[in-house]
Amino acid sequence: MPAIDATDARLLQALGEDPRATVMALSQRLGLARNTVQARLARLESSGALAPFDHRVRPEALGYRLGAYVTVQVVQRSLADVGEALGQIPEVLEVTALSGVADLLVQVVAVDADDLWRITERVLAIPGVQRTDTALALRRLVDHRMGPLLSRAAE
Repeated sequence: MPAIDATDARLLQALGEDPRATVMALSQRLGLARNTVQARLARLESSGALAPFDHRVRPEALGYRLGAYVTVQVVQRSLADVGEALGQIPEVLEVTALSGVADLLVQVVAVDADDLWRITERVLAIPGVQRTDTALALRRLVDHRMGPLLSRAAE
C-alpha cells in the first residue's frame, strides 16, 4: 500500500466532508487538475487505501442492534482455518489476530441476545476453536474516524 502524501490527505478529507463530490468539484475545491484528482483517486482505490463503501452502513439500520466482541483462543496450527470459517458467518464484521492470551478478536452483531447465543455457538463449533469470551458493546463513544490523522497528514 503506497504512502498517502499531503495532497492525497487533502483529497480524502474533501471526500470525507462530501462523499458524493464529483471529480470536477474536488479538483476545483483543492486547486488541482481534474486528471490529477482522477488519477490519485484511482491509485488510492486500486492500492486498497480506501475501505469498501459498505463500511459506512451501520448494522443497526439492518436490524442488528446488539454488538459484541468475542475473543477466541485457537489451536495455533488452525488459525488460518478458523479465520476462514469466521469469514463465512454473516454476523462477523471483522476478525483481528492478537498477541497475548486471546488469538483473535471478533466483532459480531446480533439481532438480540438469543441471536448472539446462536452466533457464539456457531463460533465454538468451528474446529480449532478452544475457548471464547464475549463482551457486549454497550455504547460507541468514539466512532471509527480518520479525520484527525488525515488533518495531520495534510499539513
